[in-house]
Amino acid sequence: MAKDYYETLGVGRGASREEIKKAYKRLAKKYHPDVNKDDPDAEKKFKEINEAAAILGDEEKRRQYDAMGHDAFAQGARGGAGAGFNGFDFSGFSTGANFDDIFENLDDIFGFGSAFGGRRSSRSRGADLRYDLRITLEEAAFGAKRRISIRKRSVCSVCKGSGGKRVESCATCHGTGYVRQTRRTPFGMFQTKSACPSCGGSGTVILEPCPACDGSGTVLESKELEVEIPAGVEDGSRLRIPGEGEAAGHGGRAGDLYIFISVKPHPVFERHGNDIYLEAPITFSQATFGAEIELPTLDGKAKLKIPAGTQSGTLFRLRGKGVGSLHGRGRGDQLVRVSVVTPKRLTKNQERLLKELAEEFGDPSAPQKGLFARLKDHLR
Repeated sequence: MAKDYYETLGVGRGASREEIKKAYKRLAKKYHPDVNKDDPDAEKKFKEINEAAAILGDEEKRRQYDAMGHDAFAQGARGGAGAGFNGFDFSGFSTGANFDDIFENLDDIFGFGSAFGGRRSSRSRGADLRYDLRITLEEAAFGAKRRISIRKRSVCSVCKGSGGKRVESCATCHGTGYVRQTRRTPFGMFQTKSACPSCGGSGTVILEPCPACDGSGTVLESKELEVEIPAGVEDGSRLRIPGEGEAAGHGGRAGDLYIFISVKPHPVFERHGNDIYLEAPITFSQATFGAEIELPTLDGKAKLKIPAGTQSGTLFRLRGKGVGSLHGRGRGDQLVRVSVVTPKRLTKNQERLLKELAEEFGDPSAPQKGLFARLKDHLR
C-alpha cells in the first residue's frame, strides 16, 4: 500500500505551500544518500520525500491527490522512483554544496510547473479559498444551512474579466505564458519553465488596461453564500464548493472554496463516531427499586426505564438517538451511563433509617472465608 504523502513529509493535510517546502528542505538534508551514507535506507527515503513533494508542492496535483489519493497518478503520472521533480535525477548531488543556498530559492530552481509551483499561467485557474465554520452538535447530527460572507476576487464587471482592450499576444513568450531556461545548480544541469517576465505568465499584453481592475480582470468584493452542511459531519471535516474560490481573470477558471468544519463541545453530550454518550445521575432508591427517568436527547426529551437493582456504571442504549450518518444510512445510538448519587446531607430520620438498613444487610467489609477455607470446612 502506497504511503500517504502528507505522512511522508510529516505535515498535516491543511499544510501551506511554505510548510511543505520547509518540511522537504529538512528531510532532504537528513536523508540525501551522499550526506547520510551510514543509513542503508536513506536513498529510499530520499526518493519517497521527493515524490511526495512533487505532488503536494504542485497545486493541481495536490488537488487531484486530495480527491482521489494515489489512484489519481496510477497511469504513470508520478515520476520514477528517483525522479521526484519532473524526472530530474538527484543522484549527482555534491556533498560539498551548501544546502541552505540550494533551498533558499526552491521556486526558482524547480521553475514553472515544478514541485513548488513556479508560477502558472494566470489563465489556468484561480486560487482556492478556505473558510472556517464552527457549528453545533445538533447541526452536525441533523445537517443545516448556514449563510456565510467571504471576501474574494471576482470577475470584473466592467471588462468581463478580459483585463481591458487591445489585448495582444506577448512577444517574449509568443503567447505561451512561460519561458525556458537552462540552469546549472548543485544538482546538475537541467531545463525549467518559468513565468514569462514580460506578461507575468498570462501570455498576453493589454495595451489599454481596464481602469476598474487595472488590467487584472478581477476585483476584490464581498459575497454571501448559503452553505449546506450534511448530517453526520465531524470535527475537522472539509466541504468543497466548486467555483467559489478566487476568480482567475482573462478567461480563466475560478478556484474552489473549502469549508473547514469545527464542532463546538456540547454541555451535555459527548460524541464518539455516530454515537453520543450521556452521564445520568440516579438516586439510591431509583437504583434499588427501579424507576422511569426523563433524559435529554438530540430530538428532545425521552424516557428511560431503570430496572430494580441497577448498579452504578450500567450502560443503557437508546437506539437511533445519535448522529445521522454522513452517507444517509440511519443514525447512531445514544448511550446512557447511570451513576448512583450518594447524598451529602441527611436528616436525622434518614440517617437512622440508613443505619437500620445497614444492620439488616450486615457489614460488607467483614472478612469472608476464601475458597480453600470453605473447601476445608466442607471436607471435615
